[in-house]
Amino acid sequence: MRHLVAGRKLGRNASHRKAMFRNMAVSLIRTVRIEEGEKGQPKVAGRIITTVPKAKELRPIVEKLITSARKALKITASAAEFGSVAERGSDEWKKWRESDQGKKWVQANSPALALRRRAFSDLRDNVAVDILFDELAKRFEERDGGYTRIVRLASVRLGDAAQRALIEFVGERDRVKSRKRSAPVVEGAAT
Repeated sequence: MRHLVAGRKLGRNASHRKAMFRNMAVSLIRTVRIEEGEKGQPKVAGRIITTVPKAKELRPIVEKLITSARKALKITASAAEFGSVAERGSDEWKKWRESDQGKKWVQANSPALALRRRAFSDLRDNVAVDILFDELAKRFEERDGGYTRIVRLASVRLGDAAQRALIEFVGERDRVKSRKRSAPVVEGAAT
C-alpha cells in the first residue's frame, strides 16, 4: 500500500529524479531571460515543454523556490533602513560596515542570504538563482501563490506517444477574458 507516499517515481531512482527536476527547474527559470540572436534560445520566455506527470511534479518545486525568493525580497527591503549609499570598498563603506548600522544591516539581512544559499543548494546554478531572486521575486511580489500554470498540448510525443504539456510562469501573455454580451432587452413586447 502507498499510504502517505507522495510523488511519482517516473521510472527513475531517487538521485536521477532529483537531478532531473533540478535541471528542469533551472531550465524553466533560465528561460525568463532571453538574449536575442543567441543560438539555442527558447522561442517563448518563461516556458518549457515536458510531459504532464513531470510538469505536475515540477510545479511545487518551482513554486516553493519563488516563495522563498519573495520572502528574501521582503527581508531585504526591511533591512534597507540600515543600509549605506557609499560605494562598496570605499573608506566610507568600510567605516559603515564596522559601525552599529552596518552590523544591524548584516543581522537583518542574514535570513535573506540564508534563503539565497538554500535556493543555490537546490538549483546549483548561479544564473538561475540571480534570475529567481532579482526578477521573479519582484514579478510575483503581490501574488500569493499560483506562479505557474500547466497547459496540456494536443500533440503527443512522437517517440512514445506521451501526453505533452507546457509549464510556464503566469502573468505575461495571459488571456484577458472578454465579457459575454448579454441578450438584448426588448421593450414593449407583449406576451
